[in-house]
Amino acid sequence: MMKKHLKGFVEFIRTQGVVGLAVGFIMGSSITKLITSFVNNLINPLVGLLLGSIGNLADAYFQIGSAKIMYGNFFNSLIDFIIIALVVYFGVKVLNFDRLDKKETK
Repeated sequence: MMKKHLKGFVEFIRTQGVVGLAVGFIMGSSITKLITSFVNNLINPLVGLLLGSIGNLADAYFQIGSAKIMYGNFFNSLIDFIIIALVVYFGVKVLNFDRLDKKETK
């Protein structure tokens, strides 16, 4: 009986693409770190300079009374999201990675 359940479990792993999901999760995490570094260290300083010698977009803010509105951090996240979305799009559509997840039909 245990052998039957083990075989069922292995079949589940194979047919549901769990290994592919795990690899995708690990790769996605690595890509996110790389893109965040690219945005924080290359893109944001250039955008910050264009906005008026801020030096780093993350430091951009405006003040209302005693409150600092840190809009630079929001733009950091927005740029990160757009670049990650583009990488995912090109990875899935242009490089045909979506074909890797096709299940065989009998």
